[in-house]
Amino acid sequence: MHEGGNGEGHRTKSGAPASGVDQGGVDQEFLALERELTVLLRRARASSGEMVREVHPDLESSAYGLLVRLEELGRQRATELAAYIGVGKATMSRQLRALEEMGVVAREPDPADGRAWLVHLTEEGRVRFRAVRDARRARYVRELASWDRKEVAELARLLHRLNRGVEG
Repeated sequence: MHEGGNGEGHRTKSGAPASGVDQGGVDQEFLALERELTVLLRRARASSGEMVREVHPDLESSAYGLLVRLEELGRQRATELAAYIGVGKATMSRQLRALEEMGVVAREPDPADGRAWLVHLTEEGRVRFRAVRDARRARYVRELASWDRKEVAELARLLHRLNRGVEG
């Protein structure tokens, strides 16, 4: 079922579809956006939590983004990962330490700077991550099977634009 869907059931007292600006001065389009993003993010967190535990039972759902980044770009400094994810150095260090203890990531000295470390997926981490990522993509394919490929591409483009707009 669609929680708080956009447009459906959201009408003024006269029965007309809600649009324009409400009495509080907020554009209805932005209220609808907020509602839909809230539902999307809530569902994404729940789904990520389930799927990331398939990589390792003790893995936090917030670590999935780190694994994606390491898979896509390879070795990264912890400071680069922290900046990308939008967390502090201490938080990143704690997450990486936990991932390292699970055997999902490993660190090695940065040859360009002996004071820094590079983080990378271990082979075991890569195998487990790819299995989860493939299952996640298969789920998207199933759930969006009725969508035209151009609609899927447009959604991806718009989400990318949104993500770039909110980068810190």
